[in-house]
Amino acid sequence: MKDKNLSKTAFIVLSLTWGLPLTIVGAIVALCMRLSGKKPKKFGWCRYFEVGNGWGGCEFGPVFLKAKDGGTRLCEHEFGHAIQNCYFGPFMPFAVNLPSSLRYWYRRISESRGRIPKTAYDDIWFEGQASKLGKKYAGLISGEQEKQ
Repeated sequence: MKDKNLSKTAFIVLSLTWGLPLTIVGAIVALCMRLSGKKPKKFGWCRYFEVGNGWGGCEFGPVFLKAKDGGTRLCEHEFGHAIQNCYFGPFMPFAVNLPSSLRYWYRRISESRGRIPKTAYDDIWFEGQASKLGKKYAGLISGEQEKQ
């Protein structure tokens, strides 16, 4: 059986229906960023804003925030969370966002106290899935753009 890929149209439709709760939050975040003078950038099918340094990223449907010093891998990961929003819809904040936030801050605080986490960041299912999805779809999109 061939793997079916999510299309850009399906991403938009799912973000505006099944994933609407987080998409609304993303629209509010984007509005606040624009009102504060920040310009959005594009990655995959998402728009993102760069804020500060040394902290990572945070996804709100098709909008994400990321640290200025975060690279392509971080963009792929946050894009992957946007795709997860299409899969999990209204359950996304509880199934992925909240556990991801808690885990991020737990690891960050532990590291600041000199404790090295025993697992890699992507070892938990929702982070690993986000990284894999983001890398896959970013590659598919760039491949489509090269054909044009």
